[in-house]
Amino acid sequence: MGMVLAVLFALLSATSNALGTVLQRRAVLKVPASQSKRFGLVRTLLHNPAWFGGILGVVGAALFQALALAAGSLAAIQPIFILELPLALLIGSVVFRVGVSRKAWLCVVFIFAGLAISLFSTAPSGGRSQVPGIWWVPTLALAGGLAVALVLTGLRRPHGLSRAACLAAAAAIGNALTAALVKSSMSVLSEEGAVGFFLAWQTYAFAIAGSSAIFLLGYALQAGPLIASQPALTLGDAVMSFCLGVTLYAETLRQGVWLAPALLGVALLSYGVFALSRTRCLEHCIHPDTEECAPQDGKTATATL
Repeated sequence: MGMVLAVLFALLSATSNALGTVLQRRAVLKVPASQSKRFGLVRTLLHNPAWFGGILGVVGAALFQALALAAGSLAAIQPIFILELPLALLIGSVVFRVGVSRKAWLCVVFIFAGLAISLFSTAPSGGRSQVPGIWWVPTLALAGGLAVALVLTGLRRPHGLSRAACLAAAAAIGNALTAALVKSSMSVLSEEGAVGFFLAWQTYAFAIAGSSAIFLLGYALQAGPLIASQPALTLGDAVMSFCLGVTLYAETLRQGVWLAPALLGVALLSYGVFALSRTRCLEHCIHPDTEECAPQDGKTATATL
């Protein structure tokens, strides 16, 4: 029952975050060009219901994620947030009146099917509710060092695929660390209450890690095309979280013959993410400020591959 609730909360979190992202972008597009700089943007957004809806969506996503991680295993819950990608496409297609191509629909099916097959085959479960403090030292050092190396590598590259992929991969590491720290903080909250939660170092560590990930993601999206940043972010987060769940939280997986369908699921999922990231309709739903996505003559803009 606990795992069912965890999956439900994870799905609600992915949906809420996708909705929040789309609503915030819709609000920004409503801002006149003359007010898009300095304090004019902030003042206008504060009077836009879509902006507040987007903020509520992001806040709701964070709360649902915390509940999901408190109830389920890290290796099983965090990969579910990959669904935010196709959910953003589906929600954005309605909000921005963007037509979804048949190839994009097929990619959505691959993502959902691949995720379901891989998680059912591996069935992550068990593990510890709290990680010994000393184990965090090498974990943070290794993950932080890898993220810094990716950032430095990306900054040395020109604008394009490599730069975007490196920065997005660094953001993915930040997201995975944030999830691991949130799970630890929720365990403290359950055992020691609110006082223990606000005194725990993990609470402030996940705030720093999460803020850094958001910062890096912003740079990644500006550094190159979506085909580079989106797969590195979504798949990188899932892989890193899966590894942290198995190692740091000692969660167990199915072995033996289950490896074959698990690999099949990963292959379907990876293909779906990469192929969907190449579609113009996803680009238009996430970055609808491009000329191609703007509906003309009151008609729906249909994006194809």
